[in-house]
Amino acid sequence: MRILITGYKGFIGQNMVKALADHELSLYEWGEPDYNLSGLDMVIHLGAISDTRCQDWTALKQQNVDFTTTLIEHCQKHEIPLQIASSASVYGTENTTFKESDPVAPANMYAWSKALVEQYFHEMTPTSPVQLFRYFNVYGPHEDHKGDQASPFHKFREQAKTGTIKIFEGSADFKRDFVPVQTVIDVHKAFFNVFQSGIWNVGTGIAKSFLSVAKEIGGPIVAVPMPSDLKLTYQRYTQADLGELHKMLGDHYDRSAHGTGWDTGSSCFNQEGQQDCR
Repeated sequence: MRILITGYKGFIGQNMVKALADHELSLYEWGEPDYNLSGLDMVIHLGAISDTRCQDWTALKQQNVDFTTTLIEHCQKHEIPLQIASSASVYGTENTTFKESDPVAPANMYAWSKALVEQYFHEMTPTSPVQLFRYFNVYGPHEDHKGDQASPFHKFREQAKTGTIKIFEGSADFKRDFVPVQTVIDVHKAFFNVFQSGIWNVGTGIAKSFLSVAKEIGGPIVAVPMPSDLKLTYQRYTQADLGELHKMLGDHYDRSAHGTGWDTGSSCFNQEGQQDCR
């Protein structure tokens, strides 16, 4: 297949490029010369400002909303299937069921940027597939550049190398659905054979506490206060409802080739402490 991947320099993008190396890839990153849709079979749109604490709405709207909706229009015009990275952040801080049919309740500007793209999708009638995936907390190789936005698996591992793992006070009760990046990639690939538009959760369906992740990695652990700017917008619990995803991929996902289909393992670290999400 001839596939355009946007955001190829990012964490998920780098893993996606590696996983799809047997396809004919075109790559695009924000600020590069404009993308070319000619002759493409698929577009995977991963590019975005991914900083959940970003306060620059002008930049978020330009890169996350306007660029994405324009890309949707272009793909519709050229009848090219489009896959888009959305986010479980649209569920907000109070949701406990995490069903795709639940009302969205964005609690920060990043989440609003994702919710507005979903709203645009709901208001259109696609003539070629538009598929949005609500990623839960993705982790794996190539997180080095993400800094404070890296997953706890990466941050805690790096902290343990030099001293003490720092967790927020109350982290035993803060639970997230941590999903390996390889699972995300497997879902994208499975949808190559799905020609329906929609929005689907991508997670493991299992919530794991930050404290348990820290203990799993090992080493001294210290609790620190949560920054005041996070307290009102922090998602203390996420757990993907995978009913719609399983329903859609039941006839398309080769579970014999991918084990159970959903990697619910708690980490991608080998015995040497290196990330290994193969």
